[in-house]
Amino acid sequence: MNDFPAARTVRIGTRNSPMALAQVDQVSALLRKHEPEISIEVVPVTTEADLWQGDLAKLGGKGLFVKQIDQMLQRSEIDMAVHCIKDVPGDIPMPEGLIFAAYLPRDDVRDVLLFPEGSPFQTLDDLPAGAAVATSAVRRKAQINRVRPDLSVVRVRGLVGTRVDKLDGKKKMDTQLDAMVLATSGLERLNLSHRGRQVFGVDEMLPAVGAGTLGLECRRDDGPMTGLLARLNDQKTMTEITAERVMLHGLRGHCNSPIAGHCITEPDGQLSLRGMVFSRDGSKFVHAHIWGESSNDPATLGARVCAELLRQGAREIIVGIPH
Repeated sequence: MNDFPAARTVRIGTRNSPMALAQVDQVSALLRKHEPEISIEVVPVTTEADLWQGDLAKLGGKGLFVKQIDQMLQRSEIDMAVHCIKDVPGDIPMPEGLIFAAYLPRDDVRDVLLFPEGSPFQTLDDLPAGAAVATSAVRRKAQINRVRPDLSVVRVRGLVGTRVDKLDGKKKMDTQLDAMVLATSGLERLNLSHRGRQVFGVDEMLPAVGAGTLGLECRRDDGPMTGLLARLNDQKTMTEITAERVMLHGLRGHCNSPIAGHCITEPDGQLSLRGMVFSRDGSKFVHAHIWGESSNDPATLGARVCAELLRQGAREIIVGIPH
């Protein structure tokens, strides 16, 4: 359905962070391209997870970034939400009555290493033993520890701009930081790309499931809204995300599981999915890399990679059972 009521205002729910608001600006511009007369109201929300400075796992996981906004959508207080797919939990079903009507074309999925202003270092290899590297993700911690077990990986959460200030010593920290790992796409959205020194290839640091992807969510029964958002959908991204999230769902991965997964479409159209599950310190890991082959069905591929990881002992690693 392509007819969107001219008089209707679209209320977009979003987290109240500079990054999230920049993402909504991007989506608003795309909506106006398709419906020049559209009226948009941004409804910012400070979520429970945004207010919590401790370990997210203790609060219930990073799914809390999306939960409050989803509830507002279910109650019809907003018409759509913009979510980073990497924050959408993989171990629970979609909230009742909601769907992702579109995925925007994927941004750069790679992670990048930053150093304090004035630091002489350029790469992870340059850091001396015992250096403090900051990250908010257990996935990154595990992969850093795997190649540099001699480094001290420190958990730092909060807004990206605030984290960079902590790295530069402009915000007080108990530990002086020597480096920090962030998402390339996040730095780009905040015009901080110049701070990145070493960009990790996906072979060096496999991304989070859904990395670099914005999902546009609405109520399933809102025909005009689903029709409008469908015009923004990037089919290639949707296919790749489907494979990754089927794998994640099968692993029953929660926010504190060091799970990485990345699907690409090869030049010949063949899907290729890599998945990894790590112990928290990176000392144990399982890895699978499978191609779509004849069916090239993303859900089938996701299930196959999940099955291979489970066969290698992924479940035991996730629940922390030694083997």
